Amino acid sequence: MKMIALQDEWWPTMTCFGCGPANAEGLRLKSYPQLDGSVTATFQPWPQHDNGGGFLNGGIIATLLDCHSAAAVHQEAFLNGWMPAQGESLAYVTAGIDVRYRRPAPLREPVTLIASTKEASEDEITSLVRLEWDGKVRAEGEALWKRWRPRS
Repeated sequence: MKMIALQDEWWPTMTCFGCGPANAEGLRLKSYPQLDGSVTATFQPWPQHDNGGGFLNGGIIATLLDCHSAAAVHQEAFLNGWMPAQGESLAYVTAGIDVRYRRPAPLREPVTLIASTKEASEDEITSLVRLEWDGKVRAEGEALWKRWRPRS
């Protein structure tokens, strides 16, 4: 049985550059739930993601960390019944992300992303997220997400 990516299940028409299934020119990140409550993804960088030195660009890495943390955050939210406001697709939006680059990430090899929830309340959720390759953390972040309440 093949699992469906969280993005395809929750936001099939989302056009987010990093994780939107409906953005033909985006990264189209696919995140999958794990038994321990975390979410994982594998991403194959494109040649266009070059940082100029033959490694994965830092901005692309930050986008991957942000979008992958979204999967962990919304998984936590949905498990707690904290659904999006009526007519909205997102229950939470990024309020901030602190990214730390630890080692260069490859441009020609797939990388792994892992995210989990650190703290959660209905008003805000904090996620820990990392990008790994060859058994080592290449970048990591802590993302703060706030409850999305549209203003009229």
